[in-house]
Amino acid sequence: MDGGTVSGAADAAQHLDFSLIALFLRATPTVQAVMVLLALASFWSWAIVAAKLMAFARARRAAAAFEDAFWSGRALDDLDASIGMAPEGSLARIFRAGMDEWRKSQPEGGRVVPGASQRIERFMSVAIAREAEGLENRLGFLATVGAIAPFVGLFGTVWGIKGSFEAIATQQNTNLAVVAPGIAEALLATALGLLAAIPAVIFYNRLSADADRLTGRMENFADEFGAIVSRQLETRDR
Repeated sequence: MDGGTVSGAADAAQHLDFSLIALFLRATPTVQAVMVLLALASFWSWAIVAAKLMAFARARRAAAAFEDAFWSGRALDDLDASIGMAPEGSLARIFRAGMDEWRKSQPEGGRVVPGASQRIERFMSVAIAREAEGLENRLGFLATVGAIAPFVGLFGTVWGIKGSFEAIATQQNTNLAVVAPGIAEALLATALGLLAAIPAVIFYNRLSADADRLTGRMENFADEFGAIVSRQLETRDR
């Protein structure tokens, strides 16, 4: 290749538009589909992250407020009446589940209904499982994006490089003007895959840890409430 050919190829490469939009528009339909899929996955991941962060913040505030009310010394019946028909917060709903079974297990004829304490604990365990499921809802999508987005981006990269080699074979020309666009498009697919995966993994780990802490808080409250109910039932049975 002589100097004029090299200079011409360099000039052609310099005049190419390597902006993100231009790279997307020049890509093959397959690579474009990969880019769109990764962009949508990234957008939806961020939407889930924002919704979960706000939901967990509300859950922590509601739990703190209910714990303050619970340990304020108020009678359990008064506290149950104060939270209304639609309790706000996971601890309030667990408390309501326990109180509902508590009322059904009230002593009849001066005797405690057998197995009342175990039934109350079982109903609260069911309520905890329901609340935990709500906390973990949609976190699986973040885990999925974190696991497969790099591979989807890699598929787009491989396909783009394949297109570059086909262009070289068709034009029988290896100058930068032929090779550079396809390589750039291919690398953009990889970059989008990493851009979708890295935040998804980070926030999946963060939100999973937050969900575990909130679930542990619910379990501790259920244990404490169950102990209080058990003592009261034993007192009435004497």
